Amino acid sequence: MTQSPQDRRDDHSPEPRSGVQVTGGGRPSPDLAIVETRVYRGANVWSYDKAIHLVVDLGVLEEYPTNTLPGFTEHLLEALPGLREHSCSRGRRGGFVERLHEGTWLGHVAEHCALALQQVVGHDVRRGKTRQVKGSPGHYNVIFGYVDEQVGLAAARLAVRLVNHLVQADPGFDLEAELDAFILRAQRTAFGPSTQAILDEAVSRDIPWIRLNQHSLVQLGQGVHAKRIRATMTSETSSIAVDIASDKDLTTRLLGAAGLPVPKQESVRTADQAVAMARRIGFPVVVKPLDGNHGRGVCLDLQSDDDVREAFDVARDQSRRGTVIVESFVTGKDYRCLIIDGRMAAIAERVPASVTGDGTSSVRALVDLTNADPRRGVGHEKVLTRIKVDAAAEEVLAGQGHTLDSVPAEGEMVKLALTGNMSTGGISIDRTFEAHPENVEIAEEAARMIGLDIAGIDFICPDITQPVRETGGAICEVNAAPGFRMHTHPTIGEPQFIAKPVVDMLVPPGTPSRIPIVAVTGTNGKTTTSRMISHIFKGMGRKVGMTSTDGVVIDERLLIRSDASGPRSARMVLQNPRVDFAVFEVARGGILREGLGYERNDVAVVLNVQPDHLGLRGIDTVEQLADVKAVLVEAVPRDGHAVLNADDPLVRAMRRRCSGQVVWFSMSEPGSEEMDLIDAHCRRGGKALVLQPTERGEMIVVRHGARQMQLAFTHLLPATFSGRARMNVQNTLAAAAAAFAAGAPLHDIRQGLRTFSTSYYLSPGRLNEIEVNGVNVIVDYCHNAPGMRALGDFVDRLGESLDSGHELGKPSRIGVIATAGDRRDEDMRELGEVAAQHFDVVVVREDKALRRRERGETSALVADGVRRAMEAGSRCKQLEVILDEIEAVHHAMSRANYGDLVVVCVDQHPLVMSELENWSPHAQAGAGAGSSDAPVADPDWTPPADTTA
Repeated sequence: MTQSPQDRRDDHSPEPRSGVQVTGGGRPSPDLAIVETRVYRGANVWSYDKAIHLVVDLGVLEEYPTNTLPGFTEHLLEALPGLREHSCSRGRRGGFVERLHEGTWLGHVAEHCALALQQVVGHDVRRGKTRQVKGSPGHYNVIFGYVDEQVGLAAARLAVRLVNHLVQADPGFDLEAELDAFILRAQRTAFGPSTQAILDEAVSRDIPWIRLNQHSLVQLGQGVHAKRIRATMTSETSSIAVDIASDKDLTTRLLGAAGLPVPKQESVRTADQAVAMARRIGFPVVVKPLDGNHGRGVCLDLQSDDDVREAFDVARDQSRRGTVIVESFVTGKDYRCLIIDGRMAAIAERVPASVTGDGTSSVRALVDLTNADPRRGVGHEKVLTRIKVDAAAEEVLAGQGHTLDSVPAEGEMVKLALTGNMSTGGISIDRTFEAHPENVEIAEEAARMIGLDIAGIDFICPDITQPVRETGGAICEVNAAPGFRMHTHPTIGEPQFIAKPVVDMLVPPGTPSRIPIVAVTGTNGKTTTSRMISHIFKGMGRKVGMTSTDGVVIDERLLIRSDASGPRSARMVLQNPRVDFAVFEVARGGILREGLGYERNDVAVVLNVQPDHLGLRGIDTVEQLADVKAVLVEAVPRDGHAVLNADDPLVRAMRRRCSGQVVWFSMSEPGSEEMDLIDAHCRRGGKALVLQPTERGEMIVVRHGARQMQLAFTHLLPATFSGRARMNVQNTLAAAAAAFAAGAPLHDIRQGLRTFSTSYYLSPGRLNEIEVNGVNVIVDYCHNAPGMRALGDFVDRLGESLDSGHELGKPSRIGVIATAGDRRDEDMRELGEVAAQHFDVVVVREDKALRRRERGETSALVADGVRRAMEAGSRCKQLEVILDEIEAVHHAMSRANYGDLVVVCVDQHPLVMSELENWSPHAQAGAGAGSSDAPVADPDWTPPADTTA
C-alpha cells in the first residue's frame, strides 16, 4: 500500500500496545514469515532510492513486542553489535536500542537486522522503515535499502531466521556459520577494489552506472555518452594493445626497439631450448609464461640447467599458448608504475609475501598470525590477500634454509614467494612522489609504445629514486588491466586516488554523462503524449529512444513489440549507444513492481489520475493511485521540471512533491480557479501552456513569466481532428510543455505538432481513422470508463459533423468495446454505462488474456452496464456480445452502412487492421504487422506471392 510523501520518508514503526506481557515464563512460537518480496530498482512509492520490500506475517508474535521477550534485546545486540549504532526514528546513536527496550514489533526488528547484516559485509545502507498493512493485523510492510540485490535478499532471509531463533532457539541454526556463508555470498558478487574505486569516483561526480553482468562489466553514463569498464579495462582500451601486452616476447622486442631498458630474453617451447637459451643469456635467469598474469608460473633467480628444466614445466602450465620466456635476471626491487591516459598516476614498491621472525614462533605460526590481519582475504575480496602455503612456498623456504616448522631469528625476514604480486600475498609501499623524473618518462613511453590507455609497467631496479639507465634495471613486463588496490590501499604510505584520472579519461570534466529523460505517466493519454514528444525531438535531429505499451522504439525503429512501459525497457534504452534523448511511458504496474528503471528524470509529465487499475497491488483508492504516479514528480532533480495538469486536483497537488520547477498546462477558461493558479504562478516567473480563445479559433499559448508566445491553433493540428479530439488537445498541451521544459525551441515544437498525426505509422492503435468502403472507422485503445468519456465526447463531435453531411438520415454509431479482466466489477459496468451514452449499437467483446476471469465473465459485466444505461434511456438501442475480437469487428463491419461510424476499441490492433483490410480493395496501414512472419519494424509487410505454380 502507498503512503503520503511525509509518511514514506520518516522511520517509525507502530508503538506497541500496552499491557502485553509474557506470562508463566512461556515463549511464543517463532512465527515471523516473509509473505511477499519485491525488489525496487529505482525510485518507488516507499523511497527515493532502490529498496527491498517485504510483506511479513508476525503470526502470534503480533502480541509480543520486544519488551515482553526476556533476554531478546541482549541476545540480539550480542549477535549484531552494529545495531547499537542505529539511530532509528530518534535521530541519534542508540535510538534503535531505546526502541528495543521500550518495545517494538519484530517486523521492525527484522528491518534493522537486514540493514545491519549488509553493513557487516561493508555495504553502507541506512534507509529503512516498517509500516503495518492496513486492514491486515499482524502483517507489515518492511522496506530497507540495498547495494547488491542478491545480498539484500539474502540479508532479509537471514534476518527473519535470526529473529525467530532469538524468539525460540532453533537447534539447527548456527549464527556463526550462517554469517560466514552470508559473507562469502556477498564476496562472490561484490566488485573488486579496482572496479569499486572507479565507481566511487563516478558516483561522486553524479555519473550514473549500470551493472551489465554478475562480474565486473559496468556501463558508466547513459545512451550515446556510455562508456564501459571491466575492472581496469575500458571501452577505450585497444584490443591490439592488450594482445601485445599479453605476448611478453613481442612486448620486450617493441620496447627494446624504442630504446627502453629491457632484459635480454627469448621465447622457447621445449625444456632443451630453455636450457640452451639460459646458457646463451647467462645465469641467473628468469623463466615465465609468454602470456601469464598475476605472477603465476614466474620462476626467478635460476642458477643451473636443472633449475631451468624444472621451472620450464611450471611456466608452461600457466601459458595458454605453451610458449615460455627465458630472460636475464635483473636484480633490484620490484616497482609497479601505473600509467593512465599516457601519464603516471601512481608508483608502488611491491614486496613479496614474507614473515618476520620473533625468535619463538615457527614460520607456520607466523603465516597464520599474518593472515589473521583483517585486511587480508581470499583473492581480491580485500585490500590484501592471504599468504598461501603450498609447494611453491615450501620450495622458496627451502632455498632460504627453512621449513614451515623452522623458527626464524628475531628480525629475520623470511620470503614465501619470489614475486611481489599482491595476489600471492605481497604488500605494497607507495613511492609515487619519490620516483626520478627520467624513470617516470620511461614508464610513460612504454605505455605509449604498447598503446594501452591504462597500463601497469613493472620495473626492476635498485632504487626508483635514481635513473634506471645509470643504476641498472629494466622493464620486465607491461600489464593490461592492472590492479589498483596496491595504489588505493598501500600497506605503507599514502593511498593514491587513481580512479580520478580514469574517470577523467572516460568522461572528461564538463562533458555530459547523462541523456535527457522525459517520463510520462497518467491514467489515459500516456502513449500518444510520449509519441508526440518523441516526434518533436526526432524532428530536431535527436536519436530518440522511447518505451511505450507498444514496445521499445530506437530512432523510429521498433525493436521489441510488447508492453514496454516498465523499468526494464527503460534500462534497455539507456544502454543503447545510439540514443541521445529518452522518452519513457511509465505505467502504474511497473512502479509498483520494480520502481523506476533509472535514478531520475529531467522532465516528469503527469496527464491525469482517474479511477482505473484500482483493487490491484494494494491500490484501492484514486488518492493512492495518485501517490504512485507522483513517484515521477519526486524523481525530478532541482534543475528539472514537472509538467502537471492544472485541471486535475490530484495532479495539481503533486506540485508540493517537486524539487524542480513546475510547468502547468490547462484547458480551463480564463477566470477559472485553475487559471487563477496559473496566473499567480507566471507572475512569479513560472511557465505554463494554456488555451486562449480567439475569433479564429483556440490558440495554444506558451507563458513564461510576463511573456506570452503563440504556438499554434488547435484546429490546425492533425492529431486534434480539427479540435474535436479534446483528449488530444490536452495531450498536445502536455507534449508541448514537456518539449519546452526540455529546451526545445518554439519553432521546433510547432513544426513537430503540425506534422504529427494519429496515422497508424506514427500512432498505431491510438485514434487511427480509416475509411473502409464508405464506412468511417476509428481504431483506439480505449479500455476504461474515463477514457470512454473522452472518446465518447470525440464521437459526439465527429458524429455531428457526419450528421450534417447526410440529408436523408443520420449515420449510425457502432462501438466495439472491452476492458481488461483485472479491473473491478463496478469499473467494468461503468465502462458499459458510459459507452451506451454515445453509441447506437454496442458490441461487447473480450481480450485474449482473461486475467484470472472465466471466459464470458468480463463481457457479461460490461454488458450489464450497457443494459442499465439502456433502461435509463441512453442513446444505445441494441446490445450484442461477441467474445472474439476479430469476429466482433467482422460483425460490426457487416452491419455498418455507407456513412456510418464504427469505433473499435482494440486489444491486438495489427490483427484488427488486417481484418479491416479484408473489407477493402486497398491495403490498410499496419495490416501486415499481425502476421507471425512479419518483420517487427514493417507494419505493411505482405507475404510474397507464390510463384511456384
